[in-house]
Amino acid sequence: MIMQSQESLEMLVMVSRLLSSKLDISELLLTIMRLASRVVGAERASLYLLDEKTKELYFDVALGLPEDVQKMRFKIGEGIAGTCAKEGRSLIINDVANDPRHARKVDNKSGFETRSLLTCPMIIKGKVIGVVQAINKTDGDFQESDKNNFEAFASQAAIAIENSRLFSSVKDEKRKLEIIFRRIKEGAVLTSPEGEIILLNHSARLYLEHEKFQFSTIAQALENFSVKPELEQVLKSDAPVIRFEVMREKPKKLYLDGSAIRLGTDDKEGGSELEGWLWILTDVTAQKIEECMARNFLSLISHKFKTPLASINGYSQILNDEASSKDLPEVIKKSAATIMGQGAKLATLVDSLLDFVTIDSLDETAVSKTEFDIAEVFNETVELMKTRFRDLPSLTFKVVIPEPLKMSADKALIKNALKDLVDNAVKFNQNRDKLVILSAQARDGRALISVGDNGPGIPGEELANIFNKFYQVEASFTGQVEGWGLGLALVKKVAEMHGGSVHAKSQLQKGSAFTISLPL
Repeated sequence: MIMQSQESLEMLVMVSRLLSSKLDISELLLTIMRLASRVVGAERASLYLLDEKTKELYFDVALGLPEDVQKMRFKIGEGIAGTCAKEGRSLIINDVANDPRHARKVDNKSGFETRSLLTCPMIIKGKVIGVVQAINKTDGDFQESDKNNFEAFASQAAIAIENSRLFSSVKDEKRKLEIIFRRIKEGAVLTSPEGEIILLNHSARLYLEHEKFQFSTIAQALENFSVKPELEQVLKSDAPVIRFEVMREKPKKLYLDGSAIRLGTDDKEGGSELEGWLWILTDVTAQKIEECMARNFLSLISHKFKTPLASINGYSQILNDEASSKDLPEVIKKSAATIMGQGAKLATLVDSLLDFVTIDSLDETAVSKTEFDIAEVFNETVELMKTRFRDLPSLTFKVVIPEPLKMSADKALIKNALKDLVDNAVKFNQNRDKLVILSAQARDGRALISVGDNGPGIPGEELANIFNKFYQVEASFTGQVEGWGLGLALVKKVAEMHGGSVHAKSQLQKGSAFTISLPL
């Protein structure tokens, strides 16, 4: 008996080693089938797995069985295997022919005679995942010692199957991820929390010249690029998505628009545990070069217009004064006045274009910050705009600042942005009595600077576009207004240069409010 126990133990140790070495599910199940009969000295073995959706047992591997038998399925509770799965306990039946639970359809179709059965459930975490059977003991009947050995085998088989399924699932997910990576047009890099590269797609390899530099971290990959904000700052950020820019001057200019996406799972305390980073890189070189060319073109024509415009406006003023002081035909007086008025409008348009070109070409390093009182800037802006719109007696300005507010920013740029907001609030307001409200307050460490009006409002579908360059809401809605559609684009640029943002709220026929949010 002691010799038999030692042999059984050695057999189980060998079985454990064999099963733990198999990760491919098909190979593993074949191994389980071949070992099952040897563990308890049976003629053959059967292995059923449980289909979670249909709650049926099926032959995943059926050695030596006809094809029509292999396709058979058994409901939970049907047959001895179904009973074992339902009750979750092992069954020894040494006289199968007289057991009413035996489903004879397998024997009938296969021509095999089942005399005795040892059936064990395969259980993981209290859940039955299948059933393994030893069929026809070669020497006598199945004993309790056989059951104990077979249960140990079934337990090892269940763990091996679960590990194989997990491995297969991870492998499948990795394969899907690699397919997605390959198909993404943008450069995609998956890294560990520390920046070690795990996956790199074809586009990223080309952009970052992986074949040449053979880098292994994102820091090494971006070593030859100028990164804004700096990579170290990106990695320290807690934001779910961090936008950054990548630029290389030589051997050929390359501009990449980047997004660093934090990959994490929620912990028990409600926080998020960082598991890695997904870096998306988009080639925007053509767009950047086009923007630069457009900016240079606008700058060129703006400066070229200044000299002839100065002459036109100067002489038109003289002509208008002369025509007004002398007894000349009405058509001459009207013509002189029209030339002077349209020249002034054109000069205003050119000035606004020059303002935009100048500010649009600046970056954060050009911001000259000083501390100032926002009320002072409001008052200066109001006085400037009153002079500009002196022909509108029904225009009212209101300044609302609940508490004194000082901030550190580029005063000239903030004033320019306010001027454009007020200009829009007046120009697009067709009401006879026009009201413009300038307000400011501090909230959550930010300064909120708002310009509101009682104009026609902005349709909801337009709000996403109004900050785009050269965009204006349809003339049929706001009335035809001279302008380039650059004012709000300039406001957005000023806000972003200060690390802030701008947004609009509007109600039709009630008015609009534009708010610049800046860090204090």
